[in-house]
Amino acid sequence: MRALRYAFDEAIRSLWRGRQSGLLSTLTIALALFVLGGFLLVTANLERLGAEWSSAAEMSVYLKDEVTPAERRAIESLLTSSEIVAAHEYVSKADALVRFKQTFSDLAAAVDTLGDSPLPASYEVRLRTGSSAQTSVEALGARLRQTPGVADVRYDRQWLTRVLSTITIIRGVGLVLASVLTIAAALTVANVVRLALFARRDELDIMQLVGAPQAYIRGPFVMEGVLQGGIGALMALGVLLAAFFALRARYLVPLASAINLSSVRFLPWELCFFVVLGGMAVGCLGGLVAAWNR
Repeated sequence: MRALRYAFDEAIRSLWRGRQSGLLSTLTIALALFVLGGFLLVTANLERLGAEWSSAAEMSVYLKDEVTPAERRAIESLLTSSEIVAAHEYVSKADALVRFKQTFSDLAAAVDTLGDSPLPASYEVRLRTGSSAQTSVEALGARLRQTPGVADVRYDRQWLTRVLSTITIIRGVGLVLASVLTIAAALTVANVVRLALFARRDELDIMQLVGAPQAYIRGPFVMEGVLQGGIGALMALGVLLAAFFALRARYLVPLASAINLSSVRFLPWELCFFVVLGGMAVGCLGGLVAAWNR
């Protein structure tokens, strides 16, 4: 405990003496973790979006204008008997027109000039999720397209798969970029700590000659790296949080509403804790590299 307190006190004094170089390494760590946190924030909300879209995946079955009651009954029977269908709802031409006017109120007057509803009747089909859902949906879509009275079939799975693939790519790019910046931050911390070691080389040589424990010799420099990493991580999270709330009301909330995302959330506290812990680990690594190569 005494060694830890000594290391902490000496690290604070060393950071104050070399505050300019220490600030540089701290800002480097903050930049790396800000980039990582930004990508984590984006991918976390995109993953929630993908989960919400997956749970609300729908198939739209558009009917021909001349569809007969018998053809409609055959379509409903096919939907009812399918295991992949959770529920379905019939939307008449009039109901489709009402929904269009509610969604696109600016175009309501223009649609009224067309007379009869130009929109087709349809069935809105809620789909079940599961590992074999994609194959089952494609099979159902193929059968519906061949059913008399059906004009077209549209479903969400294809573009939803592309969205999830895009999320994976974004996460990978973010991790690569953050890894490069993290390595640069660790090297910067190592160089800063090495400068502090060089400035106190005579004192350290004397401590080593009189038999001082390694915890008292190298401990303060490792602690210096840990403090730089922790402060840098807190700075990164603070700037990220400020940017999130500054952009949330004006840009993020309208964007979430446009893409049917229930809400845009900041990083959970558990993830913030691991970001701080990661920053301290990066600083610790830099301090260890410098202290054990003096």
